[in-house]
Amino acid sequence: MITTDIHIDIPSLVSSQRKFYRFQKTKSIDFRKQQLKRLRKAIIESEQQLYQAVEKDLGKGYEEAFLTEMSLVIKEIDLHLKHLSRWAKPKRVSSPIYILPSKSEVVPEPMGVVLIIGPFNYPFQLTMAPLVGAMSGGNCCVIKPSEQTPHTANVIQQVINSTFDDHYLHVVTGDVEVGKALLRQAYDLIFFTGSTTVGKIVMQKAAEHLCPVVLELGGKSPSIVLPSADVTTTAKRIAWGKTINAGQTCIAPDYILVHRDLADSLIDGISKHWKDMYGDEPEKSNHYGRIVSERAFDRLTQYLNDGQVVYGGHADRESRYIAPTILRDVNTDDAVMKEEIFGPILPVITYKDETDLKHMLPEEKPLACYVFGNEKEAIKWFDQVDAGGGAINDTILHVSNANIPFGGVGKSGMGNYHGKSSFDAFTHQKGRIVSKTWIDPNLRYPPYKSFSWIKRLLKSW
Repeated sequence: MITTDIHIDIPSLVSSQRKFYRFQKTKSIDFRKQQLKRLRKAIIESEQQLYQAVEKDLGKGYEEAFLTEMSLVIKEIDLHLKHLSRWAKPKRVSSPIYILPSKSEVVPEPMGVVLIIGPFNYPFQLTMAPLVGAMSGGNCCVIKPSEQTPHTANVIQQVINSTFDDHYLHVVTGDVEVGKALLRQAYDLIFFTGSTTVGKIVMQKAAEHLCPVVLELGGKSPSIVLPSADVTTTAKRIAWGKTINAGQTCIAPDYILVHRDLADSLIDGISKHWKDMYGDEPEKSNHYGRIVSERAFDRLTQYLNDGQVVYGGHADRESRYIAPTILRDVNTDDAVMKEEIFGPILPVITYKDETDLKHMLPEEKPLACYVFGNEKEAIKWFDQVDAGGGAINDTILHVSNANIPFGGVGKSGMGNYHGKSSFDAFTHQKGRIVSKTWIDPNLRYPPYKSFSWIKRLLKSW
């Protein structure tokens, strides 16, 4: 069971953080670095509890939990500690001649008090990584982990609330009603990761306070397999990307568009690699996870009625297990093709030529796109799909590079984070002019005696 903050006074919490922020303490670079180091230490000390929690919530084994939860957060902290001083430094920009000798600068300023709402699928990483950006940017923060992964939420609560003062950082746990109560407050930024449906609600609530948002959502991310693709490697990388976290990954390959001449060999290859990864009985594998809830399980198993199951298809509601599954003969108007799957079910759709493929490209903008084939040709097709990001001849991997901005576009989200993009997401780029007093020409003051000269000067610049 999740520990719910039934006694927390949310308006008072937000008010106390706003008062603390006004003291300007969080703007100190030394303060920010000190707090990031405290966070890193607290996470390391809670490492074993984290692994146990995500195993209970999602069936993740140690290796996957380390790679996809723990390591990425620690790497993010280290990156910010290394570069924070440079990122936060005011940046000199050029000035037009008519304002000289004044100088122009851009100053990264904290947003203020922010709210982070985390998802269930990577409940630690996708809650804590934005928090690193919020702290690096100099903000106070209220954090709401997902109630669907209660064990991990409790670990996050313990890590934060036992390490930091409430008026700086505080984790609030609880159900949907707690989330609604949080969204009734006024913040300077809301960072939300989750479904498009809930993202719309978050954006509506934020609009009531004219609060900016970063939305990390999802969508149906295609894997496009061209005739020039290396089928063996393509199959292995799609098999891996589709079944990390039992397919509950916002950038997982949602479905495959493959040239009809390669379809059989690709399906055989994916099937073989799944057997290599998880054995003949994936339910017994220590490396294969579980669906987060019975509700999600019931939604996913309905998709098994679409098309033809050519691999997998086994499911057990009691353990929330769904085998890695391939569907063929799927129609674009089937339910499985209407919304993001978010599970280990992989529809395969064939095309006959380039014209056919063009008509199959997604109209809505997914969070990711993957194209397999000759590099030059694959990049050409990749550039034809408007998406948040993606990879050529690979899946998922782009999310691990903090030097690449990560985020959606359109219905897959708005805003970017990771690395410096996280720092930028939680700061406002404030411009300023620093003028001198030793000279003060009358050119700009009424009655504009030299206006004709001023006009010529402005036109020439």
